[in-house]
Amino acid sequence: MKKIVRVAVVDDHPLMARATGQLLENIDSLELVGIAEDGKSCLELVERERPEVVFLDYQLPDCTGTQLIQELKTRHPQIRIVVFSGVDISDMLLTFLGLGVSGVISKETDETTLRAMIVCILNHQIVLPRSLLTKLKLPVPDVTQEVELTENEVIIMSMVVKGATHEQIAERIHASKRSVDNYLKRIYDKYGVQTRIQAVERFIRSQYYVADAAGKED
Repeated sequence: MKKIVRVAVVDDHPLMARATGQLLENIDSLELVGIAEDGKSCLELVERERPEVVFLDYQLPDCTGTQLIQELKTRHPQIRIVVFSGVDISDMLLTFLGLGVSGVISKETDETTLRAMIVCILNHQIVLPRSLLTKLKLPVPDVTQEVELTENEVIIMSMVVKGATHEQIAERIHASKRSVDNYLKRIYDKYGVQTRIQAVERFIRSQYYVADAAGKED
């Protein structure tokens, strides 16, 4: 039996909200649970109906889209939020990604694209239009500059490269798993990265990485 995905629409323009709702209702696997016209009614709707996906107009009369996204993600961390707008919001893209938005689309998006988008975001993907990506100027990290790591940080990264768990790392350095998390956060900060994969890529290019010895006990 096909899983029904509960969705909600938040838009202060009644005609646009109804048009978006009708478009979503035409997709077999979706159930439109409600339409909200502002941030306050959105929060009430989400608390009452618990949709899995919220299509959110960024410009609302009582709050900014950023404020509403933060509140929704705080109350419901697993909720998927899709920002849809009729204006250029490319300068907000990094902010949206930082807030955990699952997608950004135009209000003119057709049913076929919406259907594909829903599938992607429910599989933990982020969906962005090419037009936004081409305008996005990401900072380029300076990977040529060597970063100094402490002895424990080198041990941790060597074990991370080998796929060690937090429990294994904690046992190796005689610390708690929380301490391992804190170590990793400091390493990410030093490298100027946000993910484990990015940190690993930086580490294996560094002076500290020895392939045969990574993760090996002293």
